[in-house]
Amino acid sequence: MTKRTSAKYKIDRRMGENIWGRPKSPVNRREYGPGQHGQRRKGKLSDFGLQLRAKQKLKGYYGDLTEKQFRRIYAEAERVKGDTGENLIGLLERRLDAVVYRAKFVPTVFAARQFVNHGHVKVNGKRVNIPSYRVKEGDVIEVRDKSKQLAVVLEAVGLAERDVPDYIDADHSKMTATFVRAPGLSDVPYPVMMEPNLVVEFYAKN
Repeated sequence: MTKRTSAKYKIDRRMGENIWGRPKSPVNRREYGPGQHGQRRKGKLSDFGLQLRAKQKLKGYYGDLTEKQFRRIYAEAERVKGDTGENLIGLLERRLDAVVYRAKFVPTVFAARQFVNHGHVKVNGKRVNIPSYRVKEGDVIEVRDKSKQLAVVLEAVGLAERDVPDYIDADHSKMTATFVRAPGLSDVPYPVMMEPNLVVEFYAKN
C-alpha cells in the first residue's frame, strides 16, 4: 500500500468516518480508531475536541493540507465579507486540485494533487502545476491532450459513486470543466457532515 493511500485510510480511521465516501474505506469494516488502543471505548469529546476534529476532518478531506496552508486559507476567509465558515468552504473548493477532483478527472483528492503537480492540467489554455492555484469564476480547466487516455482519468470518469456538483460544468467527452461559481457549504457534496462553524470557533479561541 502506498504511503499516500495508507495516510488516506489513517485519516478515515482517526475520524471514525468515511470522509470521502470511498467503498474501500476501512471504516466500512472497523469503526474504531487505528492503533493498539483504537478499540477502547470513545469518551465524550469536549468542545475543544469537537472543534479540533472538525478542523482535522476538513483539512484531511482536501488532501491533508498542512496547518500552515489551512490557517492561511482561514485567515483569508476571515478577511472577506460574509460568513467566515461559508467563505472557508468557497476558498477550499476553488483550489485547482479540488476542482479537478470535483470534475471527476481523477478518483481521489490525493490523485488530483499529484495529477496537477505532474503538469496534466491546463487552466484557460495554460499549463498550471500548482495544486493550490485558485480558480476564478468562468475559468476553463482541461486535461492536456496527452493525458486524456491515462488509466487514472478513465477510471475516475467511470465512477458511479459521485456526481459533478452544479457549480462546475464538466464535459467528459472533451475533458474540460468550467468553474461556474464559488459554492456555499450546502452546495458541496461532502459524504459526511462538515462543520466549518466549529473550525471558526477553534481558531477564534486558539
